Amino acid sequence: MSQIQLPEAKSWGGALLVSDLGVLQAQGADAATFLHGQLSQDTKGQAATEGRLAAYCSAKGRMLASMVTLRPEPETFWLLTDRQVLPGLLKRLQMFVLRAKAVLSDASATLNVVGLVGEVAQGWLGEAAGSEPWQARAHAGGQVLRLPDVQGVARWVWVGPASEAATVTGALPALPEAAWRWLDVMSGVPRIEATTVDQFVPQMVNFELIGGVNFKKGCYPGQEVVARSQYRGTTKRRAFVVHAAQALQPGQEVFSAADPAQPAGLVINTAPMPTASPSAGLPVDGGPSSALIELKLAAVGSALFAGSADGVALTLGSLPYDLPSAESAD
Repeated sequence: MSQIQLPEAKSWGGALLVSDLGVLQAQGADAATFLHGQLSQDTKGQAATEGRLAAYCSAKGRMLASMVTLRPEPETFWLLTDRQVLPGLLKRLQMFVLRAKAVLSDASATLNVVGLVGEVAQGWLGEAAGSEPWQARAHAGGQVLRLPDVQGVARWVWVGPASEAATVTGALPALPEAAWRWLDVMSGVPRIEATTVDQFVPQMVNFELIGGVNFKKGCYPGQEVVARSQYRGTTKRRAFVVHAAQALQPGQEVFSAADPAQPAGLVINTAPMPTASPSAGLPVDGGPSSALIELKLAAVGSALFAGSADGVALTLGSLPYDLPSAESAD
C-alpha cells in the first residue's frame, strides 16, 4: 500500500446530484412524536436549524437503516437515507403509524439531494453555509445542511424541490461523483446500504460517537439492546477507514491474519480513490479504493484482507474523530 497516495482534496469544489440518496417524508401533527418513538434520535426536540443523525433498528438492536433527519416545517420531516434501503424502511414504518396523524411517503421523485463541496460552494451559499456541522438553513428554495469537514474540505447537502435542483447544480462547477463518494467514506459516518441491513448494532459502526444515538430520549425499537451495549462494558467492534489497491464492495467480509478461519468484520461503505485529472485538475475514478469497515478490535494491528483470508490487502487509515481510549482489543 505504500505506492498508493491519498488524494489532495483541499482544492476540490463544486456540486452534484446525489443519486443514491432518497428522501422519506413524514408529515402531520403527530410526525415528530411518531418518529421519536421509532428512531434512535430525539425528533420532538429537533429544530428547523439543525439536522440530526438517526438509526432505525430491529427489536434486536440491529440497524435496518441510517439517516439524516431535517425538519423544514414543524409538522414536516425529511429523512435522507440510502435509496435502495428506503422502500423497506417506509414499508416497515408504515406498519406502526396506526392512528397517529402522520403520513409517510417516498418523496425522492419530488425532492432531490445535491452535494456541495469546497470554497466555491461556500461562497455561493453565503450565510446559509453555517459554521458548524449539522447546522441547517433555508436556501435556494430548499434546506442546506452543513456536514462535517473531511480532509480540510467543507461539505453540505441541499435538499429541495427537484425542479430547483438543476439551478443549484448549475450555479457551481460539476463535482465528480468519485470525489463526493470518497469524502463521504473518509468522514467515518456510516450509511446502511442494502447489503448491510440488519448487520450492526449502532456502537459497532461508531454511530453513538458521532451523535446518532440519544440515550435520554426513551423507548424505540431495539433501545434496550443499544443501551445495554453502551453500559455493559467496552465495545469489542468498531468502524475503521481502510485503503486498498483494488475495488471493494459493501457487505464483503473482512479477514484477519491473526484468525483467518473466520471473518473479523464487514465492509460498510466503499468509494474509488480519486486521482488528479491532468486536464481538469479534478478527481476522476482510479484503481485504488477506500472503505469504511466494521472490525473486531482484536484484529487491529494484524494484516487485514477483504473477501477471503488471502483476498484484497487492506491498510488501516485514519478516522476524523477519536475512538474511546478505554476500549482495547483484550
